[in-house]
Amino acid sequence: MAEIKAISVTQLARRIRNLLEIQIGDIWVEGEISNLRKQGSGHWYFSLKDESSQISCAMFGARRRAGNEVIEDGAKVQIFGEASFYEVRGSTQLIVKKAQAVGVGDLQARFEVLKRKLDREGLFSQERKRALPSFPKVVGIITSATGAALQDMKNVLSRRAPWLTIVLFPTTVQGRGAERGIARAVRYAGQVGDNSIPQPEVLIVGRGGGSLEDLWNFNEEVVARAIADCPIPVISAVGHEIDFTIADFVADLRAPTPSAAAELVVPDQSELRERLMSLDSRLRRVVEGRLDRLADQLDYCERSIFSQSSERKLQYQLFHFEGLRREFSRVVENSLKDRELLISNYHKNWDRYHPREILRRRDERIEQIQSGFLLACTHALQFQESRLENLSSLLQVLGPGSILKRGFSVTYGADGKIVKSVGEVSSGDELRTQVGDGTIESLVSG
Repeated sequence: MAEIKAISVTQLARRIRNLLEIQIGDIWVEGEISNLRKQGSGHWYFSLKDESSQISCAMFGARRRAGNEVIEDGAKVQIFGEASFYEVRGSTQLIVKKAQAVGVGDLQARFEVLKRKLDREGLFSQERKRALPSFPKVVGIITSATGAALQDMKNVLSRRAPWLTIVLFPTTVQGRGAERGIARAVRYAGQVGDNSIPQPEVLIVGRGGGSLEDLWNFNEEVVARAIADCPIPVISAVGHEIDFTIADFVADLRAPTPSAAAELVVPDQSELRERLMSLDSRLRRVVEGRLDRLADQLDYCERSIFSQSSERKLQYQLFHFEGLRREFSRVVENSLKDRELLISNYHKNWDRYHPREILRRRDERIEQIQSGFLLACTHALQFQESRLENLSSLLQVLGPGSILKRGFSVTYGADGKIVKSVGEVSSGDELRTQVGDGTIESLVSG
């Protein structure tokens, strides 16, 4: 047997590398960038793909390479580089020397087309965007019921405004067809006041971060239309701060994250208290300052009156003094009225949203529900009792006892079973016949 001449793995890898570099060498390749990784060393690694294939790419010293600004996830580019074989991993790769853009990826292109369309229709216009309510009592949230974004928003809202009512409209926020569920939840939240669910005064629509594909449902036209048609203000909170979706442009307000949306929707209770105290202090200083100035003017007038010797000057000073007195009274009265009005407004808002008031309203609602439940139970019991009486009367009319009294009878065999046919008895069998007023025992003789 002839001796087999085998080569080493390293030798094979070098042959493959030489073959690629000689047969293919430098070449232009077009595709879409994905999985971009920018290393601290300055080297960039990514994949170049089309509908059916992909190849690994490496751009060494990327910051010094021509066209590096077009290297982004989702970008459609033309790459000039050298086909090579990475011997350590045994993989084919393209060593990128320069790049140039030829357009964006399919998803990005769809994004730009829809963005231009809705912008032309005026859905992004600042004139149609509504201000958020200053002190909302009910906040609606549209997101996944199991996502971390929901818990983040609930934690922020409960900390900043414990009196707040949160209404969740759960829906799928990722995957095929999720955009229809999001749009349906937005439309339902806008008209939920017609049902027993509290009507939200502001709506947060969002989810946590992800890739362009993960967030794509918020770039669909059906979601944009639903947000634009929603009768209540909408805050879009999709992904992270760097993520932008069509929903962000259509919404009345964009929040960089779901937690930030929760902070924007309600003021912090401690901040409200501090603001009220600050306004009260400022008002006191203004009033006291005005009073001090008027007192100085009065003092000056008094000194001037006594320093004048002529009667005409005295009358003039008295007239001037009376004018100052009336002006002083008017300023003080107006200042006190403004202060009382301001404090009254803040007290009204504070009392209205105080946890004690919210609990009182909830207790009243619970009592109403309990009363309605007891009333419904009473009606149900009365209905069942009436039905039972009717059935008892019917049983007396149609029951076996009534039939027997009309002349009918029932015959039982020795085993206690009802005799339905002559063939079921034999000579010598003992029978028991029940009639309307008693039982007859008999013996079969033939």
